[in-house]
Amino acid sequence: MIEILDPTDLPRAREAGALVAGILQALKSRSTVGTNLLDIDRWAQRMITEAGAQSCYVDYEPSFGRGPFGHYICTSVNDAVLHGLPYDCPLADGDLLTLDLAVSQGGVVADSAVSFIVGDTTHPESLAMIDATERALAAGIAAAGPGARIGDISHAIGSVLSAAGYAINTEFGGHGVGSTMHQDPHISNTGRPGRGYKLRPGLLLALEPWIMADTAELVTDADGWTLRSATGCRTAHSEHTIAITDDGAEILTLPERLRA
Repeated sequence: MIEILDPTDLPRAREAGALVAGILQALKSRSTVGTNLLDIDRWAQRMITEAGAQSCYVDYEPSFGRGPFGHYICTSVNDAVLHGLPYDCPLADGDLLTLDLAVSQGGVVADSAVSFIVGDTTHPESLAMIDATERALAAGIAAAGPGARIGDISHAIGSVLSAAGYAINTEFGGHGVGSTMHQDPHISNTGRPGRGYKLRPGLLLALEPWIMADTAELVTDADGWTLRSATGCRTAHSEHTIAITDDGAEILTLPERLRA
């Protein structure tokens, strides 16, 4: 299903996006050496509940997971890249952590992810990977607007990632959002321009470039959820929810400090 929001719904989408951005920034600042992944999950639960919002993850039970997710945020560490199930794990100095959060507020979903280094940030390869996903995300957003097509976004993202030397996995990518978390259209992280669904105002999209340092192959962890690089290499993932408007693409999950 492809859901198009009425213009009167955009303020609620902005509120949901601001909430997700705020929670992610708060969790990022609190994720230091020794922080347990389960503490991050509990903090996320508390902030979602206090905001009067609803988790999109805790009861989520898709075909690619094992039963309900049962947690409030995805915490992916080092070789884990997607759907990281929180567990009893204290963060170590230099860990590469990805936090991925989706919530529903006012009946509208926003979804965002951020990757960063915990503690010691002198990890050039990891920082380069994070930078590549952030640049690819910016390129995808720049390619989005009324009249553009999904393939234009995919091509823009893939061009940046390929130029940076990374292989691209197409099993998982961006997606539509709206009243539910995962909707059509699917947005691959590589593609051909001029192809696919034509964007129109009112469409909400979650764009999410993600990469692994030396492979495009995923393996599923024993927990049935966490997706890891097949070689054990490090990974990175960046994501924003955008709204297609008459003027282009509005980033709904941009942190407050970066808003104009």
